[in-house]
Amino acid sequence: MGLIEKTLYGTVNKVKESIKLIQETCQDKEIEVGFSGGKDSIVLKRIMKMSGVPCKFKYNVTTIDIPPVPIFIRKYHPDVIWDRPEKPFLKELIYRGFPLRQRRWCCEQYKERTGHGKTVVLGIRKAESSQRSKRKIIEFCYKDPTKRFVNPIFFWSHEDIWEFIRSENMPYCHLYDCGYDRLGCLMCPMAKPESRIREYYEYPRWAEAFRKAFVALYIKKKEEGKTSVDRWKDGSEMFIWWLFEAK
Repeated sequence: MGLIEKTLYGTVNKVKESIKLIQETCQDKEIEVGFSGGKDSIVLKRIMKMSGVPCKFKYNVTTIDIPPVPIFIRKYHPDVIWDRPEKPFLKELIYRGFPLRQRRWCCEQYKERTGHGKTVVLGIRKAESSQRSKRKIIEFCYKDPTKRFVNPIFFWSHEDIWEFIRSENMPYCHLYDCGYDRLGCLMCPMAKPESRIREYYEYPRWAEAFRKAFVALYIKKKEEGKTSVDRWKDGSEMFIWWLFEAK
């Protein structure tokens, strides 16, 4: 297995197949490419440039990305457009409540808010999770049918990604060399518990910012007479529950 794969029907070059898919499906006047600064998105960006298809690379700022990620993007990918939200995540949390794995308002608002009426190229891969394995190479957004997704590296493996990065001598965020396997939002409920706990200890200033937001949320709910927060004695305890136990 690898970028050059032998099958019963001949040899498949995954790089060429991805480029061909882009050239055949991305014919709109304005193509938007999602860019997060992670390993998959830097590979996708290089593939898009190799395809020759005109496009704009867009980084949807979540305001709670792991700190080295935006630094990496600013240094190595200055051509990427930063799309900033109207309100920072922690302020929105006070208004909307904390997100959970099965109740996430944050992804739609902070990561999926752009692309209306456009073809959006993404770096998602089937091997990332059971949920993403159900996706398709070409699909329409179920919340916005005017938005079409194209996923050129959908069938690439983890090993394929790193093989391509090394073969192209591409710079990548150093966090991967520190044991990180994903570079998403800080303390994301979709991440593994051990990852969230690690971020809690490695980024204490951010952990404190999260705690303060939970305290403000708790006070707000109490003032509104909401009994849903009575299970915790205060906002700090609610935050620790969310971080360590919530699903």
